[in-house]
Amino acid sequence: MRKLFKSFKTEINPTVEQKVKINKTIGTCRYVYNFYLSYNKTLHDKDEKFMTGKSFSVWLNNEYIPNNPDKIWIKEAYSKAVKKSIEDGCTAFTRFFTHKSAFPNFKKKDKSDVKMYFVKNNPKDCRCERHRLNIPTLGWVRIKEKGYIPTTKDGWKIKSGTVSIKAGKYYVSVLVEIPDAKIANNSNDGMGIDLGLKDLAIVSNGKTYKNINKSARVKKLEKKLRREQRCLSRKYENLKKGESTQKNIQKQKLKVQRLHHKIDNIRTDYINKSIAEIVKTKPSYITIEDLNVSGMMKNRHLSKAVTSQKFYKFRTSLKAKCDENGIELRVVDRWYPSSKICHCCGAIKKDLKLSDRIYHCDCGYVEDRDFNAALNLKDALTYEVA
Repeated sequence: MRKLFKSFKTEINPTVEQKVKINKTIGTCRYVYNFYLSYNKTLHDKDEKFMTGKSFSVWLNNEYIPNNPDKIWIKEAYSKAVKKSIEDGCTAFTRFFTHKSAFPNFKKKDKSDVKMYFVKNNPKDCRCERHRLNIPTLGWVRIKEKGYIPTTKDGWKIKSGTVSIKAGKYYVSVLVEIPDAKIANNSNDGMGIDLGLKDLAIVSNGKTYKNINKSARVKKLEKKLRREQRCLSRKYENLKKGESTQKNIQKQKLKVQRLHHKIDNIRTDYINKSIAEIVKTKPSYITIEDLNVSGMMKNRHLSKAVTSQKFYKFRTSLKAKCDENGIELRVVDRWYPSSKICHCCGAIKKDLKLSDRIYHCDCGYVEDRDFNAALNLKDALTYEVA
């Protein structure tokens, strides 16, 4: 039976000593990542050969640290985590060289998502019980949500994981090997999904998933966030006058971070629940459109709305769920005119405007623009399997 990997993320409750170790390791990983970027930048300025991650790791441990005793603290961090940060830097450069992304950015303290990576090296590592998890160099760490991560005694194997900090809280994400529960025969018809800004997703079976950002709960939190951000700005102004302290600013920053985190969690939870509901219908295939999100972000009037919809998160989560349930995920080219094609006669309406929410065809077909697009995506013949 083919093996699949599934990730589980939950909050942990480390001790004070464990928090110090996590902070030190993450700080070291950030420093080494930035050092790798700057060193390769220096080599480029000298017209010297680019250094790969593997070569840099050997040079760092065998030459640089022995010749610079003041940098011996790098050796105190978990070696696998440090090596992973170098590999991440090498991956970032590879993506830049192949024109898939921009030049890698340096990771700033408290502003970048740096994680502590760990991997299972021996049988005693990465063991999980109902209420705690064994992490290399940290030992047993208590889990806040008991029973969420599959336990070792039930036969589940944790391959690797990361520890991260967000808004003052500590999280662990683990990769668990699970048996392939692939559904051999999905007898139901296929499905087309049209993603949008007015509604999150319009499905070809008639189901519409509303935009969670228009709900009263999210609007209330966003209003509170704006108020706390204004308060933070005033504290920075007062600091210049000597009327505020850094301690007050740190407290206010944590408030803002927690509100950002809460809003982000609400959006992610809604996407996960929507995808779970779609997959439960057991379609034989699901077709989505390859959206040009980076192009949509260039429109300053739409960029905030596009960001809050989290289209990339929707696609990656849908891909994972489809792989888990044996559903084929089809991706149609971004130039496919799904909104402009009449689902009844197949005619293309080239003069269709974005403001036209109802599709009117000369053949007499009248339908909602987004639902018409979902039906066309379902019947699309040219696609790529994700």
